[in-house]
Amino acid sequence: MEKNNTIKFLILICLLIVACLLSLFFGGSERINLSELSSNNFIFWHIRFPKTITAIIAGCTLSVSGLILQIIFRNPLAGPFVLGISSGASLMVAISILAGSALHLFSVFFIGKAFIVLSAITGSLLITFLILGISKKVNSNVVLLLIGLMLSQICGAVQTALEYFSDANSLKSFVIWGMGSLANTTNFDLLIYLPIALISLLALLFFVKPLNALLLGENYAQNVGINFKSSRFYLILISSVLTGLTTAFCGPIAFIGTAVPILSRMVFKSSKQHLHVTSCLLIGSIILLLSDAIANSAISNISLPINMITTFIGAPLVIYLMFKNKTW
Repeated sequence: MEKNNTIKFLILICLLIVACLLSLFFGGSERINLSELSSNNFIFWHIRFPKTITAIIAGCTLSVSGLILQIIFRNPLAGPFVLGISSGASLMVAISILAGSALHLFSVFFIGKAFIVLSAITGSLLITFLILGISKKVNSNVVLLLIGLMLSQICGAVQTALEYFSDANSLKSFVIWGMGSLANTTNFDLLIYLPIALISLLALLFFVKPLNALLLGENYAQNVGINFKSSRFYLILISSVLTGLTTAFCGPIAFIGTAVPILSRMVFKSSKQHLHVTSCLLIGSIILLLSDAIANSAISNISLPINMITTFIGAPLVIYLMFKNKTW
């Protein structure tokens, strides 16, 4: 079994390298040849390179965030997008951009992308803790998912109202942001995005053991000496920061947080969560890198929304899970 897992990880690492090369050299309207690669190549170093790094970070953060939520709620269909956490982050960004602009406060309070990051993280935290509070009153995971979807719709309705009353320029910027994109992140943005993501992912290493215990329920966690409430709080905090951070820089990206943990469990049939955390990091990055390459090369001179590609990949996996009817 260990040998098989090692082979699978080596295959994933090779796929990650191939996906990186595809994103770097084919992830745009123009193909870049190795002969054209130099320190002065603006397209490669200032457009393709930050986009590729962003895809890797976003794939890691969203997939791990989804894995955490699926374990906490003990439901394989849970995820940032399905539970409305991404919608909460989007709503707070909408309030920051659209309402601030409508009230002529945008120029006073908006301080670069840092304010969007804080807004997105705040929105994801609010929805996450709301869902967690509701979960104490609801026993059915199906009902909890439906409530998450309804919260997502409510956030969407408020967001629509803000869009309706916003000016044309702010509305256009927000709508494009809402389609999801990996190309808006600059090398300077990575100085904010990368450290926060790395710190959050490293913090997760301290909770690998609690993840295994939480999967078996509160009683088991307490019996093996795990502080259930404390561990759940910090894991939800990490998940929300990861989701809000990526939503701020890339917009809401659908299905990665839900589909990648499912795919990880299909590939690695193990209950050891450290395996799934590692595989989610690799699989999430591979899928987003390939999605980026497809989005930029499927139609000549047109860059498709990344959300469209990830939905085509993620939705069939979720449907497959429903038909498979596996127990958690």
